Amino acid sequence: MSKYNKLIVKYGFISVLLTGALPAISQVVPQSEQPVLRDIQKAVSSERLKTDVTKLVSFGTRHTLSETKSDSRGIGAARRWIKDEFDQISKACGGCLEVVYQRKTISGEKRIPEPTEVVNVVAIQRGSIDPNRYIVMSGDIDSRVSDPLDYTSDSPGANDNATGVAGVIEAARVLSQYQFDGTIVYAALSGEEQGLFGGKIMAEIALEEKWRVEGVINNDMIGNIAGINGVINNTTARVFSEGVRFVETPEEARLRRFTGGEVDSPSRNLARYIDVIADKYIPNLDTMMVYRLDRFGRGGHHRPFNEVGFPAVRIMETNEHYDRQHQDIRIENGRAYGDVLSGVDFAFNAKLTSLNAVSLASLAWAPAPPAQVKIKGAVQPSTTLSWQKLTGEQAKNLAGYRIHWRLTTEPTWTKSQYVGNVDSFTLENVVIDNYFFGVSSVSKDGFESPVVFPGPAGSFGGYE
Repeated sequence: MSKYNKLIVKYGFISVLLTGALPAISQVVPQSEQPVLRDIQKAVSSERLKTDVTKLVSFGTRHTLSETKSDSRGIGAARRWIKDEFDQISKACGGCLEVVYQRKTISGEKRIPEPTEVVNVVAIQRGSIDPNRYIVMSGDIDSRVSDPLDYTSDSPGANDNATGVAGVIEAARVLSQYQFDGTIVYAALSGEEQGLFGGKIMAEIALEEKWRVEGVINNDMIGNIAGINGVINNTTARVFSEGVRFVETPEEARLRRFTGGEVDSPSRNLARYIDVIADKYIPNLDTMMVYRLDRFGRGGHHRPFNEVGFPAVRIMETNEHYDRQHQDIRIENGRAYGDVLSGVDFAFNAKLTSLNAVSLASLAWAPAPPAQVKIKGAVQPSTTLSWQKLTGEQAKNLAGYRIHWRLTTEPTWTKSQYVGNVDSFTLENVVIDNYFFGVSSVSKDGFESPVVFPGPAGSFGGYE
């Protein structure tokens, strides 16, 4: 019996007796506390992260256009080292990871003028029940200095984004000790600074191979606690998410105008999910949900996934230090510039890595989010939600569903009711006009999917 299975036996379920006018009904309500997630949080090592970030910095530059033949300098050496790390992790878990390169030659672009092979390094941990459901953690390999076409100068990229790549590797080390229902992907993406090309490549492959992508958690700068604004803070992180699905059709937009959903895209509800994980399982961390695709006028590697319809968010530090981003290493008027190791706080790097690892585990142990969620109740005293129940292997660990609702001005889900393994439920005397509503799937051992807002605005998959 695995460590995880022993935990399930130990903590079991909570039985609740419902009474009323009808005969008493005994309903098993899955537990809400998951001790195994606390184990995962504690297993993330700041020392291992420091070792990995230091190694990535040692390659001198990881610019997309940099050296690929050397064993000690440039992006080629960096990506081969990352693959070796994934291979070692896989060997330690009995071959539980499929480690692959994803490659595409890019040319004729403003920041990639000559043909250049952009290469991602990806490790896939297949799920045991629902392997075609994918949850992705990503970080960016490449670095740059002031001139985006300068591929020879030293560009250590300690925080941007060795911390994100080290976090991906560390999450793989920790989570490879467990088996999950859904598939987890650990992705070190390339070409971010030159135009988000690594994300585009991976999103294209996911579409071609028909992955059901439940969520992408992109990590870009997760190690700095000192902002250029003078604030030093190691207790907060930002989660950026799009409000309206980029792939929304004109017909869907017209429906949303009358039914809502402007702040309930699947990406936004993935962000809310991560916020709950932080509150419950990550000590001394509060997430700031930013209702914007990314920082003002800027971009990240979650965007290519949003642009093909996949839920995706960006996790990063709250206070950025712009002297340490995209800068030539120098001292100017007594002011130090450059993204070097001294600007990284590894305890904070570990905190945000553990947020990722716990979120990935919770998502992968939960059932798939409900599909075809619909709502009705106009000009009625009550609200009815319906959805398509999971079937076959996908339902193997399903206990049932939970209804959620909140006031339209509230940022997070505040009210909920577990309703069992049904495909519809009516909230009596809860008026549809006054709240936003959603539905989540719950496993027999208490893991819960993200909340799905009704209609195409909130769908995590296809909607008809």
